[in-house]
Amino acid sequence: MLRNKKAVIFDLDGTLIDSMSMWREIDIEYLGRFGIVLPETLQDEIEGMSFSETAVYFKQRFGLEDSLEQIKQTWNQMAGYKYANEVPFKQGAKAFVKYLKKKGIKTGIATSNSKELVKAVLENHHMVQYFDSIHTACEVKKGKPAPDIYELVANELQVIPEECLVFEDVIQGIRAGKSAGMTVCAVYDDYTKDMIEAKKKEADYYIDSYLEIQFE
Repeated sequence: MLRNKKAVIFDLDGTLIDSMSMWREIDIEYLGRFGIVLPETLQDEIEGMSFSETAVYFKQRFGLEDSLEQIKQTWNQMAGYKYANEVPFKQGAKAFVKYLKKKGIKTGIATSNSKELVKAVLENHHMVQYFDSIHTACEVKKGKPAPDIYELVANELQVIPEECLVFEDVIQGIRAGKSAGMTVCAVYDDYTKDMIEAKKKEADYYIDSYLEIQFE
């Protein structure tokens, strides 16, 4: 996977960290405050959207009176403690990122999450210094599956798409990486366990765990 690659770009949630199931719980609690039951299809509908795009979707679909900033602030507050104290990295992920840095391969994060939560979880795990570029989809025109976020990170890393390897856990993210002209490795996540075959079909590689990757 790493042959002729000068940079590795990771999605965050479900790819580097185990956090996807927590977001379903937050959506249930948040909508419950307005007397709204979580639609079973909601997670599929918002997959790949940036934090800001998701807030717009919630506001419009559920007719919320809160402003977009209030919605995002509430989500950050609800998830903040868990990201700063509880959300774990996936098995083998830290060692793999550290290996890449040791080998002089540039590293980046291209996430649909908020800057606040990205910072919280990386600081908690003392991993901030291992990433050369960290950007969120709120900084670009369109979230995944558009390639914008991956192109932004690659530009900052000063590498061309063909030199980038992307790790992603969801279909829309895989499509974003492929649309950017990058090689993509799909990662297993409990949240998308029913999509394994679809992920394998769309990605160039697939792993159940970072421990499968042969590195020192």
